[in-house]
Amino acid sequence: MFTANSSEERRLHFTPEEAHAAMCELIGRIGYDERERRVIANHLLDAALCGYEYSGLPKILELAGTAKVKLPRVAPRTVHETPVSALIDGGNTVGMLVVDAATDLAIAKASEHGFAVVGAFNTWMTGRSAYFVERIANAGLIGMHTVAAFPLVAPPGAARPALGTNPLAFAFPTLGDPLVIDLGTSAFMGTELALVQRRGGLLPEGVAIDVNGQPTRDPTAARAGALLHMAGYRGFAIALAMQALGVMAGSGMSPDKQVAYLLIAMRPDLLVPLEDYRRELSAALERVKATPRQEGVTEIRLPSERAFRERRRLTREGIEIDARIWDLLQALGR
Repeated sequence: MFTANSSEERRLHFTPEEAHAAMCELIGRIGYDERERRVIANHLLDAALCGYEYSGLPKILELAGTAKVKLPRVAPRTVHETPVSALIDGGNTVGMLVVDAATDLAIAKASEHGFAVVGAFNTWMTGRSAYFVERIANAGLIGMHTVAAFPLVAPPGAARPALGTNPLAFAFPTLGDPLVIDLGTSAFMGTELALVQRRGGLLPEGVAIDVNGQPTRDPTAARAGALLHMAGYRGFAIALAMQALGVMAGSGMSPDKQVAYLLIAMRPDLLVPLEDYRRELSAALERVKATPRQEGVTEIRLPSERAFRERRRLTREGIEIDARIWDLLQALGR
């Protein structure tokens, strides 16, 4: 199914088909049925193909190691609904399943009524926000996804975490690939922290503190301490906004009173015809890319352009992971 590189750090190669099959088999060991395995594996494979290695196969280790995966779960259910909104109790089901269904619901409601907002609580670990909003944009809608997450990040001046990495994502339809913007409000993301810890690496400077509030590059010390916000107080302010939207999405009804997910979808033709929107946004992006460049700069790159290029390339060439990660994955359930 895979071959090893000859480099000093052993890397294992998978075709997309091999990676998807391996993901389904490993996810099944954790207790998910055939449909659930396929939905989760589709999400993880797309992350890997977009160049986010730590959100692909290694994410299964994070999934398996989460305490909530061992707790009872029930089928998600809608607890409040209007023609343009829905609030979903995830039933302690992994967020990659809950928000996948919430995305379908947001697309259906917005396509019919022009606008939709869907919240989900009592769920966890949704994966890449870009995955969901890109689907909304591919349906000819503008999408937004926000997360109020479990505390990992310390506010400016604090020595303990108080907010999550609280990512936000947007996607907009164009004449070509959608414009997708996906960023966390922390200086380093939690999933990537877990990968660096498992691989025995060091964090960049300035992204974490230890339990004493001192800067650290040690991922284990950072996990015991806290990550920091991107852009200091600005990142903290945006993270607070995501937390406030999480309250709207039902975080107060989650067992931890903190975690919730919000999806918003809108038809551009609430204001302008869809094709006019696609054309004008595409023209605006071309003007941005045509900006005169500094010496030595070959391209003004838009958000997600790299991910789309990687997806096309890696779909042809396949993906790689660290052999140590594969060894840990093979031990799951045994």
